[in-house]
Amino acid sequence: MSLDQLLNPATPPRRYVITGGPSSGKEAVFGLLHEMEIPSTEGEPAREIYRKHRDRLGRHLQVGDRQEYSRDVLAAFVAEFCDHKQGLRFYNRGIPDGYGWDAFFGLRPYPELEEATRVYRYDAVFVLDALDDFDSEDDLVWAKEREIRRVHELIVQGYYDAGYKPIFVPADEPRRRIDFICAQLPVPAS
Repeated sequence: MSLDQLLNPATPPRRYVITGGPSSGKEAVFGLLHEMEIPSTEGEPAREIYRKHRDRLGRHLQVGDRQEYSRDVLAAFVAEFCDHKQGLRFYNRGIPDGYGWDAFFGLRPYPELEEATRVYRYDAVFVLDALDDFDSEDDLVWAKEREIRRVHELIVQGYYDAGYKPIFVPADEPRRRIDFICAQLPVPAS
């Protein structure tokens, strides 16, 4: 199936998550998706919500702040899911990412996250393998490289726990990653 056929907006909604831990290259992949005019998330909602919480608190989030933050991120992900009515769309992270991030901060899954994970299902999940270098201009704090790997592992586990079989995208330049993803897209039933 050609990319033009995949992008036909007259088809039922098809939802594909692109996720991964910090340093996985999501920003570059989504930047190129936008240049190619492929429907996808604008920005990274979770990062923007983080910044709003941090600005309101005057500091980085601490464990005690994480449940409110997690619920705000969940609400944004559910809204984006529900707003998409037809055709293909790539999501910058998905609802089950919450399992991984919450686990990293020692939080247990909460009922709203579990319910949303059951109700709002994606057609496929693509996990970007980490790149070799970590050069972040954003304002998120990572104390140790092992934390980056741990978050990545917990995100992946969250998708497995939610019943998905993630497709792993090798570290590569963004165009080749997008080509790999498009070649793996499930063909919609006629």
